[in-house]
Amino acid sequence: MRRNTTLTGAFAGKLTGTLTGALATLLLLTSCTASEEPPEKTSGTVRIAINPWVGYEASAAVLGELLERELGYAVETTELGEADSWEGFESGDVDVIVENWGREAEKKTYIDEKKVAISAGRNGNKGVIGWYVPQWMADKYPGITDWRNLNKYASLFRTAKSGELGQFLAGDPTYVTNDEAIIRNLGLKYKVVYSGSEDALIKAARRATERREPLLMYFYEPQWLFTQIKLVKVNLPPYAIGCDADAKKVACDYPPYLLDKIVSRKFADTGGKAYELVRNFTWTNDHQNAVAGDMAVNGLTAEDAAKKWIEANEIVWKDWIPS
Repeated sequence: MRRNTTLTGAFAGKLTGTLTGALATLLLLTSCTASEEPPEKTSGTVRIAINPWVGYEASAAVLGELLERELGYAVETTELGEADSWEGFESGDVDVIVENWGREAEKKTYIDEKKVAISAGRNGNKGVIGWYVPQWMADKYPGITDWRNLNKYASLFRTAKSGELGQFLAGDPTYVTNDEAIIRNLGLKYKVVYSGSEDALIKAARRATERREPLLMYFYEPQWLFTQIKLVKVNLPPYAIGCDADAKKVACDYPPYLLDKIVSRKFADTGGKAYELVRNFTWTNDHQNAVAGDMAVNGLTAEDAAKKWIEANEIVWKDWIPS
């Protein structure tokens, strides 16, 4: 992401004494040349948290590019975990979270109690979190996508890290996750093993598909990988409102997520057109997957992928720009 700077200072001088005509002319030309370059426009700075998955980065890149290009704001980005991003509202280090996955505890703390943040509305993405296996496993082992049959297949998923239990591969431990509680409360013979990142999950899914290796994993949508390989969601006990209220007693699937944007209250009050743009920003899973895919597969930087999408989709984003 570019960092805009404001150019300050101008040529100023006072002719004293007697100068020759040639010298005076030279000084005049120099002054005019310097004054012909206007200062770069900057309306202020917007601080966007970057959470550790490529889809989030894609959303932030498009929003940041529009803030800079269309409204003249500088954009500062900081890589933070989900919980740490919320703390930034209180410290003043974060103005915007572009993609919030529920986070009810943080909403209670920072929106309801401390009153340092507010929701800026939905961002348009429909979030799904769940357990997945490669398509070939669903084809070869009928019933493996029903949680009630998972113990029968646990031996398929054993690894050096899981021992006598089947391995359940999770991602970054800072992600929204109930997997250890689900496994315990459903009596499943599995052990959660954290891969550490989205990239590690994606590599595992590719390897399991290409080499036909067993894999049971935590994954989510929107996610560009679904445009390249097939994964099948495991049917856990269906989600019902309140079934995940006690984190230690969760025995149900994850809820559907209508992802929203969170901003600092100060930014909402003083952010002007930048806040209006953030509030207006809303796009689809397919839009995000297009940008994220260019980053992850085609090797584009976040900034270049955002520019590519913006050039091709003015009809989508033009109404986000405040007048």
